[in-house]
Amino acid sequence: MSSQIKIYHNPACGTSRNTLALIRNTGIEPEVIEYLQYPPSKAQLIDLIQQSALSVRDAIRKNVDVYKTLKLDQTEWTDDQLLNFMLQYPILINRPFVVTELGVRLCRPSELVLDLLSVPQRAAFSKEDGEIIIDQQLKRLK
Repeated sequence: MSSQIKIYHNPACGTSRNTLALIRNTGIEPEVIEYLQYPPSKAQLIDLIQQSALSVRDAIRKNVDVYKTLKLDQTEWTDDQLLNFMLQYPILINRPFVVTELGVRLCRPSELVLDLLSVPQRAAFSKEDGEIIIDQQLKRLK
C-alpha cells in the first residue's frame, strides 16, 4: 500500500517526535520535512492552515522569543503580515502539521495524528513522558 504522509517536523520538539513515532508505529515511513531548515512556501503554509481549519493566529507558536520581541500578540497585525513573519522566522510555525489522504491537522497533542492515519498501530505506544496512548491490546486510550 502506498500511503503518502508528510510531517512538518522539528526534531527538537517532543510533541513532534511523538507524532512522528506514532506514524512510524503503523509501519509507514512518512516524508519528514524539517521545516526550520526547509520552510514551506507561503502558498503551502496558507494551504496547511486552511486545510487544518485554523486561523493564522492559531498556527503561530506564541511561546518563542521572536513572538514576544515582535509583539505579535497585538491585534493590528494582518494575517498576511503574520504569514510573512512565519516564513521569515519558521520557529513561529506551530508544529507538527501532518498531511495524509484523510486530511491535514496540527497534531497538538500528538495523538491527534491517529485520526489522520488509515493504517492501524502495530504495537503498544507510550509518549516520551510515559503517557500510554496505545495499550498492549492495541486500543487507543487518548
